[in-house]
Parts: sequence; structure tokens; C-alpha cells
Amino acid sequence: MPNQKTSAYYKEPGPKLDRESPFESMMERFRFAAELLELDEGMFQYLASPVKQVIVSVPVIMDSGEIEVFEGYRVIHDNVLGPSKGGIRYAPDVNIDEVKALAAWMTWKCAVVNVPFGGAKGGVRCNPKELSRMELERLTRRYTSNMLEVFGPDRDIPAPDMNTNEQTMAWIMDTYSMNVHRTETAVVTGKPTLLGGSQGRKEATGRGVVTVTLAALNKLAILPNKCTVAVQGFGNVGSISAKLMYELGAKVIAVSDISGGYYNENGIDIPAAIQYSKRNNNSLEGFPEAESISNAELLQLKCDVLIPAAKEDQISKQNADNIQARIIAEGANGPVTANADTILEDNGVMVVPDILANAGGVTVSYFEWVQDRQGYFWTEERVNRRLNRMMRDAFDNLFQLSEQHNITLRQAAYVYAIDKVAKTLKMRGIYA
Repeated sequence: MPNQKTSAYYKEPGPKLDRESPFESMMERFRFAAELLELDEGMFQYLASPVKQVIVSVPVIMDSGEIEVFEGYRVIHDNVLGPSKGGIRYAPDVNIDEVKALAAWMTWKCAVVNVPFGGAKGGVRCNPKELSRMELERLTRRYTSNMLEVFGPDRDIPAPDMNTNEQTMAWIMDTYSMNVHRTETAVVTGKPTLLGGSQGRKEATGRGVVTVTLAALNKLAILPNKCTVAVQGFGNVGSISAKLMYELGAKVIAVSDISGGYYNENGIDIPAAIQYSKRNNNSLEGFPEAESISNAELLQLKCDVLIPAAKEDQISKQNADNIQARIIAEGANGPVTANADTILEDNGVMVVPDILANAGGVTVSYFEWVQDRQGYFWTEERVNRRLNRMMRDAFDNLFQLSEQHNITLRQAAYVYAIDKVAKTLKMRGIYA
């Protein structure tokens, strides 16, 4: 057991989880793993603190000719395992605290799937829906220019996140390349394939969710073509997860998006739902082949697999007792709060945690970076094969660790990731 000083230090930060914020949920799990590993106070401090936090002003000449100043962020949480890696989001409510929490998540996510990256995250506080394409380009290029000493294929590698996409990454790559006087495709991932992007990148997160879902079903002796599935969220991750499970013969009884949930006890034709959504301005509203239910009702359906792939904090202590799924595979970041973990565990629900379940994206981002560095590109079949192997191996590692210590898969994920980073740091030492 940890010594008194160490144990007290772990419990020092913050009040009990009344707000159930994603950051506090992450820190609660981090403290548990640190205690189990008996980390000393100095190591705990090191791993809990970002290596670098950068806040910049991003002045942009708007289409009207007026100047507007936005605030941009980049947080490098850790770079012990390798260059830091993480997305950039554009949102009106993004702030430094949110970016710090997301950067820490990336550290543990990379460690869990044995990708040699540290964790980072970035953002610009803006409302991209109110900006023209030219304004978005100028914003992105100026943000990149301000981050030239942060970004780099050997230092820090951005990727798309909320409200950014492969076009955003193309602008970042071009701006960086113009400043270093060479084409540097490896400075970002999630690029168009024409500019060095990887085959299979778009589907990678959803494919990874399905890979670990199949591994979990196998542990419970449930065949994929005999299971029922509910998917909350029908964006890139949710729709691809639903489509792949459908192709494996699973009965997808419910899906949802911002317009609400759609339920059919006999199963939903997922390709038809995807086509309907595309024709209907990326919305399932009015989908005729299912009855309307709320997102809250979808979460509480009786099913074998529940994939929350929408927003954070969807399953909390308020509704955790009503969850009837046997497996929860977290397609989104932080869909289950720390307060709900114990309830789900007591009810026998196997939760495949977000830092494993949705790590397919960063895994194929790593593949993209490797391909860019080599100047040699793989087929989609090879990308998918290597992704499936890495995700399956990671699940097996965590399952074995959870049985060894009699802990949940989530606890095992944090223990595994923190132990790996801590051991690497001890081996490297502290430069002074």
C-alpha cells in the first residue's frame, strides 16, 4: 500500500465529484491508478502536470476588412514516449482547462495502444459556423504561424478534432511547410490522401470501437451475429460503428443523433439510415423505418452492446442503475462519469473505456505519420489489418491486467498507461 504522505497527496485535489466534469472524472481515475502503482509524490506531480501550455492571440482580417482577435491554445501534456499528438478543435466555449484535460487523455490513450506518442491538444475559441471559408483559412494559417515553435514532425503533431477537418490540416501543413522551406507532410495527420493522408483514417475510430467490442463479446461468449446493439450518436464514429456491426450480422436496434433516437426491435437497416441521413442534411429526423425515442431512452434499452458515441457525461450516477446493456464500448470521450463506474461494475456491465475503445483514430494517425516519414504508403487492407491487431492486443493486455488485480477494464487501462509512462520517465531520468 502507498505510504501516508503519498496517499494524502493523491486525495488532495478538488472536491468530491458533484459536477461530474470530464476533467474531474479523468483525475479520479488517475488517482486510483497512481495509488495502486504506489507512485511517489514527485512522479504523481510530474504525470499530472502538462509539460507546456501555450496561449496565443490570433488576429484575423475578416471579409469585412475589420480585424478580429481570437484566442488559441496548445497544451503538451507529455512527451516522454515520443513527440506529442492530439487534435485541434474550433469552438466558442473551448478553454485552457478543457484543452489540458483532453491533452492528458491523449497521453493515456497513446500509451494504452502502445503508440510512441505523448499527449497534446489544441484549440481556437471561435464559432466556425459564423466564419467564411476564407476567414477559417486565415485563422488557421495565423494560428499555425504562432505555433511554429511548438509544431513539428519530431515535436508535436496536430490532427482534426471538433469542427476541424482534412482541409484544416492541409492549411496547417502548407503554412508550416512554407515557413520551414520544404514540404513537411508528417507535421499533421488526418490530411487528404492526396497530401499524404492514410487510407482508412476516416473509418479508423469506428473500426477500432468494433474491434474491441468483438473482443469483449468473445469474453462473454456472445456471437456477433447473435447480439443486439444500440448506438448513441450517428456522426463519423457512431455511423461507422453501427455499419460495421450490422455487416457482421448484429441486430442494431437503435441509433440516434441530435434530432433524437430511433428504435426498431427487429433491427434497423443501417446502410439505409446512413443514406437517409446524407440526403436529409446529415440528420436522421423523420427516419421512417423506426419509432422515435429520446437519447435518454436509447441508453436504457435492453441490449448486448451499447456504444455511446456522442457527447461526454451521458451515463452518470442518475441513470447508471437503469443501464441494461451487457457491454458499453465508449466511442466518445468521457461518456461515462466516474460516479457511474462503481454502479455499472456492481451491475456486471463490462465497460470498454474511451482511452482504449476510441483509440483507433490515433493509431491510424500514427500509421499516417510513419508512412509520411517513409514516403511509402500502405493499402487500406494493410492499414485495417494492423489497426485490428494493435487494438486487439491492447484489449487482451488490459483484460489480463484487470483479472490479475481484480479491477475493471477502465482501471486497468489507467494503470497500464500510467505505469508505462512512469517507467519510461524513470529510465530516461530528469534532466537538470
